[in-house]
Amino acid sequence: MSHRFIACFSKAGFHRVAYREYGDPANPRVVICVHGLTRNGMDFEPLARALSERFRIICPDVVGRGASDWLDDKSAYGYPQYIADMTALIARSGAKEVDWIGTSMGGFMGMLMAGHASSPIARLVMNDIGPFIPEAALIRIANYAGGDPRFPDRAALDAYMREVYAPFGPFTASQWQAMVDSTVRETAQGDIALAYDPGIVEPLRAGPIADVDAWPLWDALSQPVLLIRGADSDVLTADTARQMCERGPRARMLEIAGVGHAPSLMSADQIDAVCEFLLA
Repeated sequence: MSHRFIACFSKAGFHRVAYREYGDPANPRVVICVHGLTRNGMDFEPLARALSERFRIICPDVVGRGASDWLDDKSAYGYPQYIADMTALIARSGAKEVDWIGTSMGGFMGMLMAGHASSPIARLVMNDIGPFIPEAALIRIANYAGGDPRFPDRAALDAYMREVYAPFGPFTASQWQAMVDSTVRETAQGDIALAYDPGIVEPLRAGPIADVDAWPLWDALSQPVLLIRGADSDVLTADTARQMCERGPRARMLEIAGVGHAPSLMSADQIDAVCEFLLA
């Protein structure tokens, strides 16, 4: 695994986007893995290592998260900037086309990119996200993601994360430790914060929160889609998932029992399903 950066551009100037790369750098089969709103590319470590013998895997930290820079202009946090950055990353990879695995926000980004003419996305894995997102789920996310909690030590962070990330499903001890380690940001005051800019939620909170409805974009997709859903998810409802399997690209669905938003993509059954889809 190699840890790299790419320079990307916003209206305020340049910023760095961090990414990790796994597998043979000469492999033409490139997979981009993009995380959810407050997470980072380390979430895909088990999946990336499992797939790296067959694919070249690239896992970015979206700007404002992980090891990537924070934006001074918080209003720039949003899909136009994120997609511009990912377009630059795909160009850096040299790939003519890529497969895309996206959790929550990352999946929505993939859908937005795949829906345009001449898109480089060949296959799309959407992890617990769809073209319709209920207002109630967005309000819940804005409420927990918009703060800047501080913790005196890792034990306190661990307790907080066990509550917030309970819907992700079961973890092994080593997987959970990796989740905690990738979430730590040490502050100048000597305490611990979460590894993202709290300002990423400012655009969401700037106006009234309402349902997101992107069904026309979904219906225009032609790429094969694997849809993964946590059976208890409030972000990807059962009705939305059913419709995604019946219209547009007619997704193939894997539903994970006992999991909410969003499946971790760390268990063997989830990894095997993703690999089987990408190799089909």
